[in-house]
Amino acid sequence: MTDTHASLKKIGLLGLGKMGFGLALNLRDHGFEVVAFDPAPGLREQAAREAGITAADNEPDIVRRLEPLRVLWLMVPAGEPTEAALRALTPLLSAGDVVIDGGNSNFKDSVRRHAWLKERGLRFLDCGTSGGPGGARHGACTMVGGEVEVYDLCRSLFDAVSVPGGSLRVGGPGAGHFVKMVHNGIEYGMMQAIAEGFEVLEGSGYGLDLREIADLWQHGSVVRSWLVELAGEALAKDPRLDNLTGRVGASGEGQWTVETAMDLGVPAPVIALAVMMRHRSLQDDGFAGRLLAALRHEFGGHAVEKK
Repeated sequence: MTDTHASLKKIGLLGLGKMGFGLALNLRDHGFEVVAFDPAPGLREQAAREAGITAADNEPDIVRRLEPLRVLWLMVPAGEPTEAALRALTPLLSAGDVVIDGGNSNFKDSVRRHAWLKERGLRFLDCGTSGGPGGARHGACTMVGGEVEVYDLCRSLFDAVSVPGGSLRVGGPGAGHFVKMVHNGIEYGMMQAIAEGFEVLEGSGYGLDLREIADLWQHGSVVRSWLVELAGEALAKDPRLDNLTGRVGASGEGQWTVETAMDLGVPAPVIALAVMMRHRSLQDDGFAGRLLAALRHEFGGHAVEKK
């Protein structure tokens, strides 16, 4: 590396949620001094009290506590929260400072933000971060987009917080979030297949121990994966998952993947159906389902369940 970041040791972090707090601890454990801000006072106090992290009172305070050239890592929700953080920070920063967006932003927003910041003499990297809170804390997979020279300034930072071999500059501005978007689209399809398969097992009548099967499949089977491992852990806590509802939220990346696939003319039916099933799960008693039941009753006399 060149530039003053060759001995990069002090990082500004915005966002101390489930990912940001773990990342702060990860950075601290790797010898970085972390100055962090979160709008929630309780999280700032917890970071200072339990983690030995310097808590800033607001965006001007976090910038004041860092010397140019600064590196500020954002771990805030995509969309307006990220926009708001950038609007607050940008007037306070100095030429050459680097902003890293480690959230799940849309890659098109990241391309736009890169250009917007560059016009103001600032530098930007988009970092898709995978591994969940545990990965943020103990070693993530980071997919970085941006200009080569900016990535080189911060490469030691990404290498430190990632598992060995788990960090890569994948391309230019927006590429990190693009790759993470597709990663999450694949995740949608994998999770849907696992869920459907286990439902078939659960309904088989054999009285199968689903947790044991999840563990079995982790030993040499073609479908062994962290997702199957997590399924086994969930089933160990609640064998029939009676304490959960079937409503499954979505943060947007699956839908963005499908939309992008359509723009590119690439068929992605598995991911598309997985996204549709997420939407369906949010309907407790959707009109389409009621109409399907009514149609089956009308043409075939099939029984319907009435409220």
